[in-house]
Amino acid sequence: MVSSLPPSTFELRKSFPGPCPRPRGEQLLYHCRPARHRHSSAHVFSRAGVSITLALKVIGRKQRVQGGEPMTKAIRGPRRLAKRSAKARTRPGKRTRGSEASRRVITAWTGVAFLLGILAPSAVSGLAAEGKDDGDVLFVVGTPDHRAAEFGLTRPGEGYAAFPRIFPNPVVFVAGKSSSSQWPYIHPGPKDLWAGGRVHPFRIQFDSPGAQDQPWFLVLGLAGGAPVERSEVVVAVNQTTLPGQTAPAADPRVAFHPKAVGKPETMIFTIPPGTLKKGDNSISIRLERESWILYDYVALRRRAEPLLPVVPPEPNLLAQFRKGPMAGVEEIIFAVRRLGEDPHWYANFGYTLDHSNWRTYLPGGRLCRLDLRTGKVQVLLDDADGGVRDPVVHYDGRRVLFSYRKGKSPHFHLYEIGADGSGLRQLTDGPYDDVEPVWLPDGGILFVSTRCKRRVNCHTTQVAVLYRCDADGRNLRILSSNNEHDNTPWVLPNGQVLYTRWEYVDRDQVSFHHLWTTTPDGQRQTVFFGNQHPGTTIIDAKPVPGSRKIVASFSPGHGLREHNGVVTLVDPRNGPDELASATAISDGYQYRDPWAFSEDAFMAASGPEIVLLDGAGRTQRIYRLPAADIQSGLECHEPRPLAPRPREPVVPDANDWRRATGRMVLVDAYQGRNMAGVRRGEIKRLLILETLPKPMNYTGGMEPLSYGGTFTLERILGTIPVEPDGSAYAEVPALRSLFFVALDERDLSVKRMQSFCTVMPGETVGCVGCHEQRTTSPPHQPKALAALRRGPSRIEPILDVPDVIDFPRDIQPILDRHCVKCHDEDRRGGGVSLSGDRGPIFSISYYTITARNLVADGRNGNGNRPPRSIGSSASRLVKLADGSHYGARPSALEQKTLRLWIDSGAAYPGTYAALGTGMVGGFEIIDRSIRLDR
Repeated sequence: MVSSLPPSTFELRKSFPGPCPRPRGEQLLYHCRPARHRHSSAHVFSRAGVSITLALKVIGRKQRVQGGEPMTKAIRGPRRLAKRSAKARTRPGKRTRGSEASRRVITAWTGVAFLLGILAPSAVSGLAAEGKDDGDVLFVVGTPDHRAAEFGLTRPGEGYAAFPRIFPNPVVFVAGKSSSSQWPYIHPGPKDLWAGGRVHPFRIQFDSPGAQDQPWFLVLGLAGGAPVERSEVVVAVNQTTLPGQTAPAADPRVAFHPKAVGKPETMIFTIPPGTLKKGDNSISIRLERESWILYDYVALRRRAEPLLPVVPPEPNLLAQFRKGPMAGVEEIIFAVRRLGEDPHWYANFGYTLDHSNWRTYLPGGRLCRLDLRTGKVQVLLDDADGGVRDPVVHYDGRRVLFSYRKGKSPHFHLYEIGADGSGLRQLTDGPYDDVEPVWLPDGGILFVSTRCKRRVNCHTTQVAVLYRCDADGRNLRILSSNNEHDNTPWVLPNGQVLYTRWEYVDRDQVSFHHLWTTTPDGQRQTVFFGNQHPGTTIIDAKPVPGSRKIVASFSPGHGLREHNGVVTLVDPRNGPDELASATAISDGYQYRDPWAFSEDAFMAASGPEIVLLDGAGRTQRIYRLPAADIQSGLECHEPRPLAPRPREPVVPDANDWRRATGRMVLVDAYQGRNMAGVRRGEIKRLLILETLPKPMNYTGGMEPLSYGGTFTLERILGTIPVEPDGSAYAEVPALRSLFFVALDERDLSVKRMQSFCTVMPGETVGCVGCHEQRTTSPPHQPKALAALRRGPSRIEPILDVPDVIDFPRDIQPILDRHCVKCHDEDRRGGGVSLSGDRGPIFSISYYTITARNLVADGRNGNGNRPPRSIGSSASRLVKLADGSHYGARPSALEQKTLRLWIDSGAAYPGTYAALGTGMVGGFEIIDRSIRLDR
């Protein structure tokens, strides 16, 4: 039996499972369950003393039957045989390609379950029915469908990294009794450190009706495996070890998506006559070296060939959906355009600062209307030089709002057009890009725009954040202080707005782009799903009708071009950190712009096609661009049903636009995750910092702001007091990206916030503690918070220290006075130079301090660090300046300046005017494999 399940929250893994190199573009998305487990319990019947396990897979109104001979006549129902390729026998001990394993297909109808007396269909251990009653197959583990979804480690909260916690060593499977979920879909090798870096035997126990005087064959059907570190697979039968075989170089995709269709391979091991005995037998499978393999099935049979694959019939999802969740949907609105040349998900408008003539988009765009009844397409707008994107249908179903770059103009603006193609009118203008609009229930429009005049911190492209305007484009207002992108806003059934927020406060720049909510006036900005877990771009999220769930594109890693990803269903009721709440619907990254009609009916764009998907991941194409369009590079985007829809409740504007501030309340600084070791009363004040937006950027690296550290300058606003009960209450500037550092009595950092928060004018927001769990309520307070018994604190500026610290101006003089006499270029005490002499970008001292880890600035990690593990309290430089290091003791002001420089990111320059300066100015003029400032 399997061990109990592990905790459901896991750290997302970005690494490939094993030491082998990650293929281009491949990355583990998340640990989530496959849609609809294909197993529940085993149904066993016997004949001739052999236990047979039967599994039935529900496929629409049909069921696929897998079974092994001998079988009862009841199983031989209506079936469809695909055309067979030329017959070919596989020689024992040889691997066969997937094409040979796909020669025949069998489909059985629904009545089989009842003929067998099975009331509840299941798919635990399947045997492929081959149409012969010759006792060919003795047992099968799994289902020969080129997938791995029925096996272990595919359930909620699991994944390959959970192997050592879920499965004992060795894995034991009892044929006829165990379920497929008790067999891991991935078999680790001794090089797989995530599984302990050792050999893991997988054992199958089974019964044989008698001694066997003829050879048998163990068939390993593989759904993929490690593409480089190919393991030596060794099989032992009843203590007899068979000759080992090297696993094939295989496709790794199923490792990340067990329900995906892999590229099958087969390994066949010959079991000599007399090896099997009557009664109990045992087979052990071991990987003696290198890395993992992925199972499709394991079978013991008389014939030395793969089992026949079981595939579902082609679904007619359109007919099915139109009788249910798509009832009343007769037409689809969608955009057609070419993909841009930049691979980043966000870089699809505007230009790059280092090449202002190079646009991120390509010419050509159309707005189209597809009639689902006839298949005919009406072109509402066609512009060979322009671009069309982001259509959204009004609540009345008669108007379409979209973003349009007209002709050869450089900018996208908001336009409205009638659903019949009439009445085109422009809503916004100016030297900015306005994209991804959505109608608001109060009649306004929310969208993202480059009017914020910011640049991506780690790229040279423009940033777009949340804005709103009236229906006619007037009264534009910014709603976000984000330094990075906001994307794809959409209104939830409660009137709030769901959107993607990319941010990193001293965190990895390519890992945190998850779902947040706000109100249409920009208040109550709160994480919805993700933010604690790196490795996925969650985007294009929309609510599922009649449900609290949402559908989104889970784009791997730092995201794919035009939001390509896995269509994923998310249930937020277990909180924003519960990764098991995400269910992958599709089996690959080729989908974008998903739309949900129900929890079991979806629509998405896929290259030049529009497709429907059901909850099991089956697809049906409902439209494909003409060949000439495909040849020219055009693709489909943003399909939306052209139909009326309910208007969400109106959330009124609560902002006081006359004010420049808002208020923040902290309930208890000692509450929150990852606060172990912090004593009550230890936190005395909060340091308030602001991350500053970049008005320009010339490279995608940290230079010249830092050497492998922060991408952003941080302004020191000051401090506010923390009361003895842990509460704080302060008035803070509105529409600024703020974060806090908890300080002790010596002004050393205790805990650092690594996500920004903001307030709108006149808004009051509160939090429980430091990165607290969102699924828990605040602790009971027998009396009012101490901080709320008075007025809000004013931020106390820090005297005699610049609000943005510049290393050459503010820190180097301290080093010159107290350190350089022993650590200059001549003496280099301890091999260390803290000279202020300049290198190609940084001074020698700055390079030395960062390269020798004398400051703990986070170094571009994943955030939410343990207490005192980041910042001034964890930095060696602060300890070296306390007088214990050869009497070096800077003044109190100098020590304060050192501490604040570290706690504000330890940047080199104190201004963005330094961007692009130095002897090394950009990616195109430096080979970064050379250590120029050594």
